[in-house]
Amino acid sequence: MKVALLGAGHIGQTIARLLQGSGDYQVTVIDKNATALQLLAGQGLATRTVDTEDKSQLAAALRGNDVVVNALPYHLAITAAHMALEAGCHYFDLTEDVAATKEIKRIAEGAKTAFMPQCGLAPGFIGIVAHHLAKRFDSLSDVKMRVGALPAFPTNALKYNLTWSVDGLINEYCHPCEAIHDGEAISALPLEGLEHFSLDGTEYEAFNTSGGLGTLCETWEGKVRNLDYKTVRYPGHRDLMMFLLDDLALKNDQEKLKDIMRKSMPATMQDVVLVFVTVSGMKNGVLMQEVFARKIFAEREGEQPLSAIQITTAAGICAAVDLFREGKLPQSGFVRQEEVALPDFLANRFGQAYQQSRQVESIG
Repeated sequence: MKVALLGAGHIGQTIARLLQGSGDYQVTVIDKNATALQLLAGQGLATRTVDTEDKSQLAAALRGNDVVVNALPYHLAITAAHMALEAGCHYFDLTEDVAATKEIKRIAEGAKTAFMPQCGLAPGFIGIVAHHLAKRFDSLSDVKMRVGALPAFPTNALKYNLTWSVDGLINEYCHPCEAIHDGEAISALPLEGLEHFSLDGTEYEAFNTSGGLGTLCETWEGKVRNLDYKTVRYPGHRDLMMFLLDDLALKNDQEKLKDIMRKSMPATMQDVVLVFVTVSGMKNGVLMQEVFARKIFAEREGEQPLSAIQITTAAGICAAVDLFREGKLPQSGFVRQEEVALPDFLANRFGQAYQQSRQVESIG
């Protein structure tokens, strides 16, 4: 299967190595960053330098491939999906942007090829888990989804280091958040809904952020009392972000905030990803709760050390592509994350990255 991989950043590089290394995919990595492509070319990967914001160049680069895997910044998702449709390719991406996902769903209407956005960690794996747990109940009460990509050793006041895209981070902090409250779909404010909890001996906070639910609001509306997604951070982070975004009005100058963060906040490869889902409802006349909680840690050994966010994000989209290739997902139209069976995902050669994590709680 021929794969055009858009984006040669940290996540894109990991996706490229996983897919190419499996032996079942011919991967061509496409980006405008010649330096990043040189690194991959030196590792035996096919590369192509293309201005990914130029529609004609991008369309030409995609023709002849079977699958487009998009690891570009979220604001390029709609363009990439349109070009994939034009080229007759199946399409997978990592976007957390709600507006982009809705447009991709529209693009997929009547398409002969498959369009599956949101294939990362959150949205992505977290929705697969929540849907799997929810299906076990006769009726649903509450579904709570919590995810955090955190530095293993926080040292600054924000208790945060850059572990993934700054663009994606600020986007989810600034846009309205979908949720279901008392059975009705609502739009909640980002950074609100602050809560505190402890897990495995560590204190955390969680608050509303945009995009993490994927299409679950649509899937479960009218079937669940409360459904929400929150990002997990160490205590104190939310208040400082509100100071920056609201008190200093940097939400009105997001490029300046991104520039400040890139210049003052070191990136780290020593991170941990926390996945925490609780579902409650009725089973055989009894109110029950099930929990899925895991921590995935960075891999420091080997020639290519990987951060936890690289591992989890790349595993999510590679597993989706692999399950699609095996015929375990719809082969055309819009494909939701909740159409992935969790046992299939965890048994997949790429999805096993989540099995090898340290389980805090298990599910049967």
